[in-house]
Amino acid sequence: MRVWRLGLLAVAAAALAQRPAFEAFEVATVKPGATGRYIRMVTAHEFTAHNHAVKTLIAAAYNLSPKAISGGPAWVDSDRWEILAKAPGDVRPNLDEQMAMLRNLLAERFQLRFHRARKELSIYALTIAKGGPKLKESAAASDAPEGPPPLIFVLSPKGISPPAHSATVGELASVMQRAALDRPVVDQTRLTGRYDFTLEWTPDETQFDGLAPTDNGDAAKPGLFTAIQQQLGLRLEATRGPVDVLVIDGVRRAGEN
Repeated sequence: MRVWRLGLLAVAAAALAQRPAFEAFEVATVKPGATGRYIRMVTAHEFTAHNHAVKTLIAAAYNLSPKAISGGPAWVDSDRWEILAKAPGDVRPNLDEQMAMLRNLLAERFQLRFHRARKELSIYALTIAKGGPKLKESAAASDAPEGPPPLIFVLSPKGISPPAHSATVGELASVMQRAALDRPVVDQTRLTGRYDFTLEWTPDETQFDGLAPTDNGDAAKPGLFTAIQQQLGLRLEATRGPVDVLVIDGVRRAGEN
């Protein structure tokens, strides 16, 4: 038994030793985007950011709400971009590694420069609803070094209802503020576990920058604020609070001299 365990440790150590430092993409193409919007690994090595503005790319890369990003010319919010990139090595980068490479790309291709500040903004506080949380503890391992993120929203004509696997409430708040809602989301639940759940709702015109299908043929699905309370036992409350913000000091369109 001891020999078997030592063998497993040796295999794990070898796998970690072969993992590259995901600091920058090997190759990346940046061009104006089209319709729809998402960021994901298409394969273990191919990274795609589809139809994103520079501001929403920054929001993803630095885990911020777009509302917590200020400064820069008007085009950082209006121009849309398509990014096709190849990750180095033979293993799939995890979400943190993908965002590290995206940060590098923003600095190199868009010449992004910024500073940090702290301001009081309109926020959504994510709290536990009356009756308690309705979250199922995940049995899946939470420390896998690679693989898809535990929770992601992909816009499509069929609506938004992807399941979450081994996701934290903090990760839910994070993806809500980056992709779905029009203000920062602050996790105040103090829940630290990892959970499996599905959140199904019909988005309205204020969510996903108005890009989401608001009529997906399933009128039975509630709005987000009702769904998150009924399905997860959580509550989104509109309020104000201090938020870390990013202020753009300089940026250029990709390809400009």
